[in-house]
Amino acid sequence: MGKYIQQTDMDAYRFYLASMEKSLATIEKYLRDINGFCSFAGGRTITKELVIAYKEKLIARYAVASVNSMLAAINGFLSFAGYGCCRVRQVRTQRRAYCHANTQLTKSEYLRLVDAAAKTGDERLNLILQSICATGMRVSELAFLTVDALWAGRAEVCLKGKTRTVLIPGKLQKRLKQYIKRHKIESGPIFVTANGKAVNRSNIWKAMKRLCAAANVEPGKVYPHNLRRLFARTFYHIKKDIAKLADVLGHSRIETTRIYIMETGEEHVRIVSKLGLVA
Repeated sequence: MGKYIQQTDMDAYRFYLASMEKSLATIEKYLRDINGFCSFAGGRTITKELVIAYKEKLIARYAVASVNSMLAAINGFLSFAGYGCCRVRQVRTQRRAYCHANTQLTKSEYLRLVDAAAKTGDERLNLILQSICATGMRVSELAFLTVDALWAGRAEVCLKGKTRTVLIPGKLQKRLKQYIKRHKIESGPIFVTANGKAVNRSNIWKAMKRLCAAANVEPGKVYPHNLRRLFARTFYHIKKDIAKLADVLGHSRIETTRIYIMETGEEHVRIVSKLGLVA
């Protein structure tokens, strides 16, 4: 092993990530972060001091969450490539009690998106939005929403070595059965492209963005994962059971689920204003 990062190290790490069943999007993100560090290193010997210097550069340019995400990718690679002694600590930060309203998709905005998809005649997109938001599925899990799953009333999702069951609400089942009947879909995934392949994240993301103007929703709020977050907040509002919600979402850590149900700053202010602690 040389004292600087070589292309063979990167190639081996890509293969390792794939063997760990990381998604293509995750692999590309990790490698982008690692390449950023490699550009900074510029062929210099890898030392902890060099990694710390890069960390300081990141802190000066990015939000803490972004810095920690990049450091996690770099630390993982350093351990894999034999530079474990050069790993650095992530930036410590206090957990936020609330999130910004301009990042959170509301139920009324979601319904406007669904309505806009219907009005533009995009029945597939209309039902994709409802399928994700009504079940809490990840967009990568839509391929498991098959004709067989629809008739069973549940989808058995197997990804990254884990299996979970996603229940399909009765009203959604009815609409999807009407959809597959009209489009003569007899087997396989319900949502497919013109060439018969299951729709992917990119297909859905671009289609959702096209709805923003008609639905009068800020584009920054409109992406598939925000539908899953809306499901989580709505479920928690009714059930008030974070452990159950974690199971439903397929989270292994409740700390992850806490992020999904975080209130906006406006809601936080409304709650503390009701405490009556100002004379």
